Amino acid sequence: MSRFIEIVEVGARDGLQNEKTTLSPEQRVVFIQRLEAAGARRLETVSFVNPKRVPQMAGAEEVSAALPQDANRSRIGLVLNMRGWERAVAAGCDEANVVVCATDGFGIRNQGASTAEQMTTLAEIAGRRASEGGPPITATFSVAFGCPFDGEVREDHLVALAREAASAGIAEIALADTIGVADPWTVRRRVEAVGKVIGDIPLRLHFHDTRNTGLANAFAGIEAGVSILDASCGGLGGCPFAPDATGNIGTEDLVYMLERAGFSTSYDLSALISTAKWMAEILGKPPAAAVSRAGVFPL
Repeated sequence: MSRFIEIVEVGARDGLQNEKTTLSPEQRVVFIQRLEAAGARRLETVSFVNPKRVPQMAGAEEVSAALPQDANRSRIGLVLNMRGWERAVAAGCDEANVVVCATDGFGIRNQGASTAEQMTTLAEIAGRRASEGGPPITATFSVAFGCPFDGEVREDHLVALAREAASAGIAEIALADTIGVADPWTVRRRVEAVGKVIGDIPLRLHFHDTRNTGLANAFAGIEAGVSILDASCGGLGGCPFAPDATGNIGTEDLVYMLERAGFSTSYDLSALISTAKWMAEILGKPPAAAVSRAGVFPL
């Protein structure tokens, strides 16, 4: 039996948050439904952030309410603070993804808080869940491989953050290359180093293809033992607070590479390509993902 790689689809959240074209909640719901029809079983659907700062993510409650509960799918809401957590719980999200910036420079500009303050918030949210209930919490460390403001991120610093998150009872930890500066060898080393301190907690990877290393980094992560990766249909994505940020690795590109090699993903590649082209028409630009441009093989 081929090894299964879980691909978390982030197109409806990370994919759209930096686009000049703002989609209505109704359009985003259709996008999510198309992604689920294409095989997405776990996907970021909304972001509980201030709509004045990220207007593309306004209407999170409307989007969540339009998605009926489905035992076979997990809809994830992005959370930055306790208010976001409370909104995610009220909206009925299946998971809450709490983002912590690995550097103060990015944290102050992106979330108005230092890394230490964000780690305190993560612990408080985990404590609230333990006492009052709520969806499982994943923790994503953004700019885990490099920061546009503070430069290089030390491995021991990242390991310390992961160890602290693991002690808070987090269900999953993710390392995000928010600005696309990682290389495959660094990915392998950091996966191994973080894996040693988080025990049995699953590790997820999130890569942007800013410098054309995204798929190579995904390969390195899988070779190092990771079985969960984020990707965005069409290669959409970017961060409003990172200069020159570009998209995530394309879901169709990752699916093509993996299934060509004999891995299993549960995705329908033709449906992904169709969805990417449909969204490209709405946004008025071609898909960034190569497979949606070149097509599949064999033809």
